[in-house]
Amino acid sequence: MTDRTARIDRTRPSDRRCSSLYAQLTKLPIVALAALSAVTGYLVMRRSFDAGAVTLLLGVLQVGMGTCALNQVQDRRIDALMGRTRRRPIPSGAIRPGTALAVAVLLMTGGFLVLWRFHTLTAALIALAAAAWYNGVYTYVKRRSACAIVPGALVGALPPAIGWTAAGGAPSDPRLLALCFVFFIWQVPHFWLLLCLFGDEYAGAGLPSLTVRFGVRRLAGISFVWMLATSASALLLPVYGLTSSSWAPLALAACALWLAWTASAVLASGGDGARTRPAFRAVNLYVLLIMALLVADALL
Repeated sequence: MTDRTARIDRTRPSDRRCSSLYAQLTKLPIVALAALSAVTGYLVMRRSFDAGAVTLLLGVLQVGMGTCALNQVQDRRIDALMGRTRRRPIPSGAIRPGTALAVAVLLMTGGFLVLWRFHTLTAALIALAAAAWYNGVYTYVKRRSACAIVPGALVGALPPAIGWTAAGGAPSDPRLLALCFVFFIWQVPHFWLLLCLFGDEYAGAGLPSLTVRFGVRRLAGISFVWMLATSASALLLPVYGLTSSSWAPLALAACALWLAWTASAVLASGGDGARTRPAFRAVNLYVLLIMALLVADALL
């Protein structure tokens, strides 16, 4: 091995670590899900795949990643108090808050310009509104209210609207409202199932937690109800004309029944971690399945 090759090999671990740190800072896996929901809205409206889906994905990814990076700057002291988050890049000292803030501003600005340049000003403004709601409203409400996730869920309902309007759809279209409702309501059990697992850490960091107010068993019951509502929400999609094939309503109904069955396990377990973790994964898989079915219906 030559000296030059050895030097390259020695740089690779640090390069990978740097990439991993910034993926954590920007919460890339979570943002990718939001970006996919935007593309879903785009394809459902457009009914065909084109280059616009790629530029939309890029723009929403940038805005979302910047939003999450800014949130980690805002929450760095709280994150340092919880075992689940204290190893994040800022509280661990791997990335400075000033650096993270600069990354956030660059990503959000770049994403806004991509959406405006390649799509519509409406789509870009909706993306900006989602960022403003998350960083300017939800981030502070969650420090004061244990039910902050309900208004905060509006953030996750907006990416499909970004895609829909980027494809030329009207933001007041009832079909879009039905689509956004699915993503709105899904986030509530997603968060409360997470709270069943880590509620003590939230309370220990000084954040209001429903596990303190109600206890884990009652929170599991509340999550059960919201999971049922989430499963039922997908059944509205064919009613509002968001599907055109004969098989899509049957597939959506099958997904709804599966999630309802999973919800019953959460209720029976009383919030036990061994049953709650699979339910948390199931809720996330459910929304991915809904997106896949809608895209398949639009393109096939």
